[in-house]
Amino acid sequence: MTQLVLSIGSNIDRDRHIRYAVAQLKAVFGELIISPVYETEAVGFNGPDFYNLVVVAQTNMGLKAIITRLQTIEANAGRIRGEKSCESRNLDIDVLLFGDADLRKQGRNIPRDEIDHAAYVLQPLADVLPQMRHPVTGLSFQSMWAAFNWDAQVLVQAKFTFDQ
Repeated sequence: MTQLVLSIGSNIDRDRHIRYAVAQLKAVFGELIISPVYETEAVGFNGPDFYNLVVVAQTNMGLKAIITRLQTIEANAGRIRGEKSCESRNLDIDVLLFGDADLRKQGRNIPRDEIDHAAYVLQPLADVLPQMRHPVTGLSFQSMWAAFNWDAQVLVQAKFTFDQ
């Protein structure tokens, strides 16, 4: 089994899309570890605030099959993939970590670059996997979060529960 770590974000009908994503991921992977949900401003464009969280699953699936499944979940939530990477989204699910693999030399952004510079990824990652070490830097996510340079990033734990 490989530990799979995903980030989930939405800034369009956030509550519904986050709940949908988590339900679909549970159907695919079974038990999940789910971080708190954080609210953040849109980064790189003007748009509604995002909800962001991290989920951890165990899987025997290959990375290509996982990415195909994630893109299907996004499409079923109404996501239309465009040319712009910085725009509002119904749902965005990214692979942050695939075990301890460093796939950057193979052209994959895994471990995902946002781990190093985005509060909306690093804080929930440090919440659920504080002692886990970054596959490239070797630093624990807890220590990375403690040393994080905020650079005016606003991150607030959302009043969000999955029981609703």
